[in-house]
Amino acid sequence: MIDLNADLGEGFGRWTLTDDDALLSVVTSANVACSFHAGDPAVMRRVCDLAAERGVRIGAQVSYRDLAGFGRRAMDVPADELAAETAYQIGALRVFAQAAGAEVAYVKPHGALYNRTVHDAEQAAAVVEGVKLAGGALSVLGLPGSELLAAAEQAGLTAVPEAFADRAYTPAGTLVSRRETNALVTDEETVVRRALAFAMDGAVEAVDGTTVVVTARSLCVHGDTPGAARIAARVRTALEAAGIEVGAFA
Repeated sequence: MIDLNADLGEGFGRWTLTDDDALLSVVTSANVACSFHAGDPAVMRRVCDLAAERGVRIGAQVSYRDLAGFGRRAMDVPADELAAETAYQIGALRVFAQAAGAEVAYVKPHGALYNRTVHDAEQAAAVVEGVKLAGGALSVLGLPGSELLAAAEQAGLTAVPEAFADRAYTPAGTLVSRRETNALVTDEETVVRRALAFAMDGAVEAVDGTTVVVTARSLCVHGDTPGAARIAARVRTALEAAGIEVGAFA
């Protein structure tokens, strides 16, 4: 069984980026923006209501405080401040999840914070401290082999490795920087093929043509990719056709 997750609620005020309604008909876990990189209270409430209605697990997608840069700009945030801001974001989303009759089940960093916690043990530990500060037995979603997942395991939390069907990989098993022109995989057939490879073989082709082992319990399709809902639907259909059960990890 494999989980299918997407970043949702990435709008603000009158601005809308993700097709939340369509994606929530396909994915099994929703990484909901908690207003630091995108999202606002009304958006967060609506996504939680829809997710609860459709049985989709709700996750807090926490970020550096970078609304203007969509959370994708590198920042240096003191560990104690990052822990507090992580807990703050989880707490804000929890209000709307509980009002919808659901719970926040897991936490996933976004953008620059996600990439930073792959190698930066201090920032990774700060995120995990924030998760624990927020309370509850929350799972932590992150890149296999990352400092984030190591910190989560050390803290007694469930560490969930994920793979990205629509992102390019380096030979080291990390994501190609979005500054590079080949960072995104946009061809739908290729995304579907890579999703099957992750789920069935635990591997993917890196940008240099080598094969990288990627063991994942969850598969991400970015919600801000053009045609994301259609791509996610094709991925799920292909997985199920291959005999792979699609279901939430949390």
